[in-house]
Amino acid sequence: MTAVTDQDPTEHTDHTEHTDHTDHTDDLRHTDHTGHGAEEEAAERAGRGRPEPAAGKGAAGSGSGSGCAREDEPHARVKDVGVKDAEAPSRRGDREGGRGERGEGSSAGACAGPSAGAADSGDGEGAWGDGLIARRVDENGGAEPYAVLPSRPPASSAALMPLAYDGNLRSRLDALRELVGLSRTRLDSGTLAEAGRVLDEASARRRLSGQHTVVAIAGATGSGKSQLFNTLAGVTISETGVRRPTTAAPIACSWSDGAASLLDRLGIPGRLRRRPLQHPDSESPLRGLVLIDLPDHDSAAVQHREQVDRILALVDAVVWVVDPEKYADALIHERYLRPMAGHAEVTFVVLNQVDRLPGEAAEQVLDDLRRLLDEDGIALGEYGEPGATVLALSALTGEGIGELRETLGQFVAERQAPARRIAADVDAAARHLRPVYVTGQRTGLSEEARDEFADRLADAVGATAAGEAAERAWLRHANRACGTPWLRLWRWYHDRRDPVTGRLPSRAQADEEATARQRVEHAVRTVSDRASAGLPAPWAQAMREAAVRGAQGLPEALDELAVRTGLPPGRPPRPGWWPVAVLAQAAMTLLQVVGGLWLLGQIIGFVPPNLGVPVLLMLAGIVGGPLIEWSCRLAARGPARRYGHEAERLLREAAAGCGRARVLDPLAAELLRYREVREQYARVTGVGAATR
Repeated sequence: MTAVTDQDPTEHTDHTEHTDHTDHTDDLRHTDHTGHGAEEEAAERAGRGRPEPAAGKGAAGSGSGSGCAREDEPHARVKDVGVKDAEAPSRRGDREGGRGERGEGSSAGACAGPSAGAADSGDGEGAWGDGLIARRVDENGGAEPYAVLPSRPPASSAALMPLAYDGNLRSRLDALRELVGLSRTRLDSGTLAEAGRVLDEASARRRLSGQHTVVAIAGATGSGKSQLFNTLAGVTISETGVRRPTTAAPIACSWSDGAASLLDRLGIPGRLRRRPLQHPDSESPLRGLVLIDLPDHDSAAVQHREQVDRILALVDAVVWVVDPEKYADALIHERYLRPMAGHAEVTFVVLNQVDRLPGEAAEQVLDDLRRLLDEDGIALGEYGEPGATVLALSALTGEGIGELRETLGQFVAERQAPARRIAADVDAAARHLRPVYVTGQRTGLSEEARDEFADRLADAVGATAAGEAAERAWLRHANRACGTPWLRLWRWYHDRRDPVTGRLPSRAQADEEATARQRVEHAVRTVSDRASAGLPAPWAQAMREAAVRGAQGLPEALDELAVRTGLPPGRPPRPGWWPVAVLAQAAMTLLQVVGGLWLLGQIIGFVPPNLGVPVLLMLAGIVGGPLIEWSCRLAARGPARRYGHEAERLLREAAAGCGRARVLDPLAAELLRYREVREQYARVTGVGAATR
């Protein structure tokens, strides 16, 4: 019988010292791992200060006494007991050279720990530092003997190339990073948490090996995932049994060197890392695969479920194992499969235990499983299309294992799973962020809304009233300049007789100021509502806040602007025809004076009597003065209207400029920022993503 012990190389003596009594003792010791022999071996290990190996981690099948060394047993040696003393030296020499050969009559194989061969060959510890070498199990469950592989030097950093993302994925990750940076002041940290996690995990995975694919085997209690894990590994690594849950901690099995950093990222300790024994003359079809056996996702232990959720977020692909009884369980569909529908390209769904289904029942259950996956939104890659792979097999009988092994081999050989997983994570983060960036409605501030806001501010500042006042002032000045002297004298007397007290206008001015402030606030609310229409809630809130900040001090600024841009002091400007009108009015007045003096001279006898000429002169002056005044009024309406319009225009432009600087420009800046994040979001989703 062949067994694995923990003897230190320094304690080794010549094989000729081992007698038949020793052989008999070892046979008794390894007949039953649960018997007295195991207790004696444990006592011997404790006496030598060696840790006791975990139960069930090295056992192969029934009747096998072969085991596997862990990373914490660096000096494990293979001892062949029951071999003739004459053959011992040559067997020892082969073992020291890193090779073990089957002896005649031997019924079990040998397996070595991570550094067993390295210690004998002088390469030192670390040649197999990322896992154990386990023995394989044949299809009948018995131990298939394999020789210990020769030691290999540790893989150099140059040999383990880091993961490389293509240009499209790099552009999407850069856009997501830019999107998060632009959104930190507008969105809360919880909304951006998933995007930040994706960026961190993408960066961490990119620094690690791109020649390995980490695949997790997940499933419910009793689905047979640990049995499938052992079958794929070719060795009993993960404990199986009727006790539930059986798998208490994730166990890793790596088919090639260089996976230690990946397993460190998953938080799997060295004592739970394994390596299947590979044939020394051929490359394994699963080379580059790192297989993880997860605890049950429906375990009653909370820490088990937490480990499942944590590792599922880090692995490159997942093999979901379901059985004919629980394949339609709502827990796995609602908690895992449906939320990860976008990860179909890195998802395998395996219907295990089909050997329990009679006749065509297996195909019927498989079709129903595909239907459920389709309802979950998981694309099925059945005709060469990208999507999840659905298989039916039996880990117990080996049915379908070859197909799964071949599919996994092709999947690992492509070395695209890590990038596909990151791309799917980016898609999931983009779907999570869609409500805060996209509403499907038209956004922006139209020119009509801008003009309406300017009109409201102009009304608040009294631009129309100021224009009308300017027009009246121009007409009044024209009347005074072109009116008859007698009318101007009467108006002067009337103004002196009824002076303005000022009390009523003062009260009206206070009312006007309150009304103007209300108009300004209403104008700001209206324009902010129109600018935020169609925007997602966070950006609409940012628009309203920007409008409120701009509205602070706006009424005061408009009042100051109205005073500064109001009517200039002094008289309004005169048109070129005003001097002619003034001279004509003076001539009419002169005619009246001459005619009156002439009549007066005739009355006192100073001038010969002649009523016709003086009367005509007086009538010409009396009629001509008002006629000239009326003509001037008609001629002054056009210039007065233009003068009023110009005054209104200047005040409107000043009010619009003040509102634009304080309200519209901040709103435009927020809209520009939103459009920028929308462009980045489009790049994240793959729309317009440029390959660099």
